[in-house]
Amino acid sequence: MQDAVPQTRLTGNRIRERRLLQGMRQAELAKAVGVSPSYLNLIEHNRRRIGGKLLNDIAGVLNVEPSLLAEGAEAELIGRLRRAAGEAGEEGAETTQAEEFAGRFPGWARLVAAQRKQVAGLERAVETLTDRLTHDPHLAATLHEVLDTATAIRSTASILVETREIEPEWRDRFHRNINEDAERLADGARSLAGYLDGAGDAGREQSSPQEEVEAYMRGQDWHMAALEDPDGATPQEIVGAAHGLVSVSARAQTLDWLTRYEADARAMPLELMQEAVEAHGPDPLAIAGRFEVDLAAAMRRIASLPGQEAGLVICDGSGTITYRRPVGGFALPRFGAACPLWPLFRALSRPMVPLFERLSQAGRAQEHSFVAYAIALPKGQPGLNREPRYEAHMLILPEEGGKAPEAGHFAAVSPVGATCRICVVADCDARREPSILAGAE
Repeated sequence: MQDAVPQTRLTGNRIRERRLLQGMRQAELAKAVGVSPSYLNLIEHNRRRIGGKLLNDIAGVLNVEPSLLAEGAEAELIGRLRRAAGEAGEEGAETTQAEEFAGRFPGWARLVAAQRKQVAGLERAVETLTDRLTHDPHLAATLHEVLDTATAIRSTASILVETREIEPEWRDRFHRNINEDAERLADGARSLAGYLDGAGDAGREQSSPQEEVEAYMRGQDWHMAALEDPDGATPQEIVGAAHGLVSVSARAQTLDWLTRYEADARAMPLELMQEAVEAHGPDPLAIAGRFEVDLAAAMRRIASLPGQEAGLVICDGSGTITYRRPVGGFALPRFGAACPLWPLFRALSRPMVPLFERLSQAGRAQEHSFVAYAIALPKGQPGLNREPRYEAHMLILPEEGGKAPEAGHFAAVSPVGATCRICVVADCDARREPSILAGAE
């Protein structure tokens, strides 16, 4: 990759722009600073380097700070342009020319940067909406309720229309039923409209028990300080005092998770765990060996450390995601239809075998790559003549912060998606359905 163009390369452009803004001729400026007009012309066309006393003299005549001529005011804009190119995954973009583009066409440069920011926001909204429209149980239940209510109103109305003679008592009852059903329909429609209006705001409304659990844990920054102290609060006490957990299911799921958390904290005390991570990095294999715990417990503990940038996904034997802790740059679907290429699901077909893979998400910033560990282990106690019930864990770490096994440093990066409906990879043999972003690449 070529080196970035130094910002001083555009000093001449800035001098010329300032001179023209003040209505000063080139010859006047040259005379004022003691150089020839031809030499100043070379400077203004970036054919001669300038600095030191001459730059200070020119800045004094133009009544500006020398740093504005040397560095310009568009440094932040240049950074935004380069980030936009990186986030869009445009390998062919002339990022080394970003400074020249920003200097010559600042308006267009701001437009490009703003549009990339808008596109990123729209991509997040599409991810949220497609998850809700495709898999959200709350949305499905609400739609069914609206349809059932509309059907009930139609059925009652047809009786009134088609039956010529109806006793007044029955007519009043039918009218009352229509009125009550109409109120239910209006309430359901308002609820549905409000729900969809808030789809782009992940924190505005939690529509399912799993989302309640995730919102609660996010509010704790995924770390339960009260459970780190053996003499602290119990999981039952914490759940009982949690106002954000409304549904019975959410409380039950949170209690189950906090009970696990408490057991992990006892097996791997926080202070010793932080020392281990400092010594080995967030390596679940090393952590599991040091504390003599299984790999899944080590993954959960790493993902619960304060300040640790880590994602964690857990699924049951059916592949349904039962727990999510997101990590920046790696999109997780809100419901169970995740990318089948994740090592999380491959672990279910190879139980008890630790898996490692380097990952990047198709269509996302290409500089974001991750290391992922996955394993499927039996859940619960074994029973006679009964197959074990497996549960899979996947720990996701930013590659710069994750410590890969020695052989893993040479592994190729595998592109994966979030879910098929918003994945831009066209030739994936694991695709379940067409992408609504077809043609995005």
